[in-house]
Amino acid sequence: MSPHLQVYRFRLSMFLSIANRAAGVAAAGGSALGLCWISAAAKGPKSFSKVQKVTGNPLGQLMLAGWALALVYHFVAGLRHLAWDSGYRFDKKEINEDGPVAVGVTVGTTLALVLGILGVAICRSRKKAS
Repeated sequence: MSPHLQVYRFRLSMFLSIANRAAGVAAAGGSALGLCWISAAAKGPKSFSKVQKVTGNPLGQLMLAGWALALVYHFVAGLRHLAWDSGYRFDKKEINEDGPVAVGVTVGTTLALVLGILGVAICRSRKKAS
């Protein structure tokens, strides 16, 4: 094992840095699936209904929520990096203070986004049923 892993204590900023990279990979993978969804919509109603079955499944909806979380976190982390590159909030103390804020903004924004989309879907299904 590398000696630096034994010397340093694991901090939130270390986890957020690793999570930013993982979120970038997840966001790219989800975007590829989004392109498949748009492609199915362009092919016609038969292939679109197959994709709708996947997105209507609870596991598919969980994957969509995970994709939203990855997109939002990668965006928030990108804004932090932009601020750091501009010379703001780059002291060790400020970085440690901003980490929990980034997590809170990510969770709050993702919840608002997912609940908003879910609310629109429920309203549309009720309108369609009546």
